[in-house]
Amino acid sequence: MRKKKNSEFLTEVELEFMSELWELGEGSVRDVLERLAPERNLAYTSGATILRILEKKGFVKSTKQGKTFIYEPILTKDAYQSKSLKNLSEKLFDDTPASLVARLVDDFELSDDDFEELRALLDRRMKDGSGPSGL
Repeated sequence: MRKKKNSEFLTEVELEFMSELWELGEGSVRDVLERLAPERNLAYTSGATILRILEKKGFVKSTKQGKTFIYEPILTKDAYQSKSLKNLSEKLFDDTPASLVARLVDDFELSDDDFEELRALLDRRMKDGSGPSGL
């Protein structure tokens, strides 16, 4: 028996299309296809199918303008990033966000500026009450 696909998250190609829509704000199939790398060379019908799937999954909505459908993201990029990171933390890091952050810090070559930026972010969160003591 096949496992039901999780429609809460985007496939690689869906994410590619959503990224373009997030940048555009809204657009037609042709608008999105024009922004993809030329080597993608997707047919119009393939692009239309992907956008219809995104609409069915609840990531975009469409309105008809003449003969053209205009697609607009329903979910913001920030909201999707948060949802994806929470899922990743739960499934791969035993629901321990500090482990996820530790992995990022350990595996990426962060500059001194990156570390200062992280430190400043943590300091701000602690001061404004959204850190551990403010929960």
